[in-house]
Amino acid sequence: MGSIIEVFPRGSPRPDAWRAVPLPGDGHLRVRQARLEDYAAIRALQREAAPHLPGSSLKQLESQRLAFAEGQLVVLGPDRIVGSASTLIVDWNDHAQAPSWREATGDGSFNTHDAGARTLLCAELLAAEGRGPGVARSLHRSLRRLARKLNLRRIVAPARMPGYHGVREEMSPELYAQGVVWGSESSAALQAPLADGFQYCGVARNYMPEDLESCGHAALLVWLNPAYSPTEPPANLEAVRPRKCA
Repeated sequence: MGSIIEVFPRGSPRPDAWRAVPLPGDGHLRVRQARLEDYAAIRALQREAAPHLPGSSLKQLESQRLAFAEGQLVVLGPDRIVGSASTLIVDWNDHAQAPSWREATGDGSFNTHDAGARTLLCAELLAAEGRGPGVARSLHRSLRRLARKLNLRRIVAPARMPGYHGVREEMSPELYAQGVVWGSESSAALQAPLADGFQYCGVARNYMPEDLESCGHAALLVWLNPAYSPTEPPANLEAVRPRKCA
């Protein structure tokens, strides 16, 4: 099904990019860090995926890059950007009781990013319409690679439930999400990460109240890093660890 490999060797001036082995129906996909000039393309993806939700401002995008550039990714297709992901590192214990997108992300500014914490929070993941699962798969694999590199304990990826508003009078959001897991309900937003190894862990009620299609709720999906070592600091702290003098 393809895999992500480094395009540039160690020591190259462009360590922020990877390419994906071609996936059936998706052509060549390449994942790299987002840049300021990608703003228009990311906004277009946001309008395409959820036109009723307010998109990110240029100020928010720049703030996200300044907070955690390594966690802001885009997927390049043959002719345009076809996917993106925005992530930050948080202490999940601060949010686990009542997860809220606004609180966890600092209202999209990512000023809550904590490089010393252990959870990679996927604040947003977008794929262009009609691109199939390949774009989401490439992003999921890149995020897992990042979690391993930084020795993070888990990835938490709250997923929208855009089909829930149509059945809200018939079932709870938890029952709807369980139906997707069991196959009795259909939701691409949940099925893609589940197919990529994420586990369903419940519903975050009122996670994003403005998401009317999901009635404000989100399914909590989690991937646990099997390479995580609790005895080692996050990898990005190694660079600032004092060196011993001979």
